[in-house]
Amino acid sequence: MTHQELQRLVSIGEGQHLEFKRRVPEAGRLAKEVIAFANGAGGHLLLGIDDSGTILGVRDADEEIYSLKVALDNYCEPKVEIELERIQISRRRDVISVWVKSSSNKPHYLVEPGGTERTAYLRVQDKSVVASREAVRLMKDRGREQDVMFEFGDKEHTLMRYLEAYGRITVDQFAKIANISLRSASRTLVLLARADILILHPTENKDYFTVAERI
Repeated sequence: MTHQELQRLVSIGEGQHLEFKRRVPEAGRLAKEVIAFANGAGGHLLLGIDDSGTILGVRDADEEIYSLKVALDNYCEPKVEIELERIQISRRRDVISVWVKSSSNKPHYLVEPGGTERTAYLRVQDKSVVASREAVRLMKDRGREQDVMFEFGDKEHTLMRYLEAYGRITVDQFAKIANISLRSASRTLVLLARADILILHPTENKDYFTVAERI
C-alpha cells in the first residue's frame, strides 16, 4: 500500500470495515477488534492513526507487530489469519496495516489466557459488539454442509404475518406472539435464516430479523 493509497483509505473514516488505533492497544481489546472483522465480512485495522483520521505512525513498528502477534496468539480461538503490511510515512514512523479476511472458520472467540469464558464479537457499523446467541449459532450452522429442512406450521405463519405488518422481529417478540419459549423462537428464527428466508441483523443492543429480499 502506498502513502497515497493509505490516505485514501483513511479518508473513508472508521466504519463497518475500518478501525483506527494510535498503537497496539491492550491485548484483549485488540483481539476483540480482529475477531469482529473475522466473524463478519472482514476489514482493515490501521495502527498509527488516531480517531480523527490523522496519520501519526508508530515509532517502533517491530515492537508493535510483536505485541500484536502475541495478543492474537493468546486471545483468539481459533486462530485468526491476518496479513500485515508496513507503510513508511517518515524516516522514523510507519503505519501498520492489519488486513483481516472474512473467516471460513467462524465463529472466533475472545478468550482470556487460562480462563474458560469465550465471547464472540461482530462488527456493527464502527463498533465491535458481543455476538448474540443467534448470531453464533448461525455462524456455526453455516459452517456445516447440511441441507436445511423445516415445515411451515402455525408459528411460522404467525411469524410471517407479523413481518408483513411490521417488517422486523426480535426473538422476544416472536416468542410472545407465537406463545412459545425463547429457545424455540430462537431456533426457528435461526433455521429460517439458514434457509435464506430471513436475514439476521446484529445490533449493539438486540438483534432482529427481516424477510430476505427475493430477486
